[in-house]
Amino acid sequence: MKTTKLIIVLIGIALFAWQCRDGLDDQNDCTTVSLSATPYEIVIPPFFPPMDIPADNPMTLEGIDLGRHLFWEVKLSEDNTLSCGNCHFPEHAFSDPNQFSLGTQGIAGTRQAMPLFNLGWAQDYFWDGRALTLEEQILEPVPNPIEMNIPWEDAILKLEDDALYPSKFDKAFGLGAITKEKAAKAIAQFLRTMVSANTKYDEFRLGLAELTPLEEMGLDLFIREGGNPEDGNGGQFGADCFHCHGFGNMQFTDYLPHNNGLDAEFEDLGYGGVSGNPLEMGLFKTPSLRNISFTAPYMHDGRFQTLEEVLDHYDSGGVASTTIDPFMKYTTGGLQLTDIDKLALTAFLNTLNDEEFLLNEDFSDPFE
Repeated sequence: MKTTKLIIVLIGIALFAWQCRDGLDDQNDCTTVSLSATPYEIVIPPFFPPMDIPADNPMTLEGIDLGRHLFWEVKLSEDNTLSCGNCHFPEHAFSDPNQFSLGTQGIAGTRQAMPLFNLGWAQDYFWDGRALTLEEQILEPVPNPIEMNIPWEDAILKLEDDALYPSKFDKAFGLGAITKEKAAKAIAQFLRTMVSANTKYDEFRLGLAELTPLEEMGLDLFIREGGNPEDGNGGQFGADCFHCHGFGNMQFTDYLPHNNGLDAEFEDLGYGGVSGNPLEMGLFKTPSLRNISFTAPYMHDGRFQTLEEVLDHYDSGGVASTTIDPFMKYTTGGLQLTDIDKLALTAFLNTLNDEEFLLNEDFSDPFE
C-alpha cells in the first residue's frame, strides 16, 4: 500500500512538472516541482481525517527543508531582524506569549498570534478567515507594514544574493527564478509537517493511557450540554464546549467562525470585516484547544491571560449581541459551573498538551 501511494505521488509530481514546462512558470505563476525532489508522505495520526494536500504543491523533503529555513529566515524582514519564528515560539506551540506581536517598526498588531500546528486540516486562515489557503496566508506577513515590512521583490533579491538559497530552490522546484510563490509553497510544506497528536488524550483514545477521575469528569462536562435542564434549552449541567471544539475529528475545533460573547459591540469586525456580511460581524475563527496550556493569552485579542479567566467567561454566558452564536444560549444566568467543575475541565484540557511537539527538532531554527 505504501509503495502504491509513493508511486502515485511520483506520478503527480511528474505530471505537474510536465504541465509547467517551457517557461510557463514565469507566465502563469505555475511553480514547477523538481523531478529530482524526494516525495514526502505525511503520516496521518490515528482518528485524524485525511489531510488535503494541494495538487500544485506536493510535499517533498527538499521543499520542506527549504520551508524550514525560510520560516526562520530574518532576511524576509526589512532590517534582517524578524523571522516567522520571532512571533511563533516553539515553546508556546508556535504562538506568541505577548498579547500582540511587534513588527520591525516596533508597531504592535491588534490580534494575538495564532499557534501553528495541524494547519493542514484548516479551512481558512487568520482570525478572520481572509486567506483561503495556507500558501495565500504565508504571502501576507512579509509586506505587511506592521509585521516584516518589506516588498516581496526586495526580499527575493536578498535570497538570491544568499549562497544558501538558489540551490535549495532549485532542488525543491527545479531550475528557474526564485519567486514569492515558491517561497510560500515551501513554507506551507514545512507548516503542514507540524502535526501535534501525541497527548495524553490521544493515548487514551488508543487505549494506552487512563484518565484520572478528575480528567474523566472534565471530559464528561466537555461533551454535555450546558445549563439547567429545567430551563427548557436541553441543558445537562455541562460545559457546552463540544459544539465549537468538538473532539470527533481530533482537532478540538470546528475551524468555523463564531461570536462567543466577548463584546456587545465590535471594534474588530472579524469575519464580517472581510465579507461585509452583517451576520458575520464579530465572528472569529475557533482555535484548537490542543496545547492550550502553552498558548496563552487567549481569544483573538489576547484579553484573557489564564485558562481560569476563559472558563469564567464561558461560565458567565458571555455578552449578548446582534450576532451572538446560538450555542452561547446562557447569556442570562450563565452555565452555573461549580469550582469543582472548573477544576475538572482544566484537568481534562491539560490532557491535550503535546510536550513532544514543542521539543521536535524538525521544527527548530536550523541557523542555531
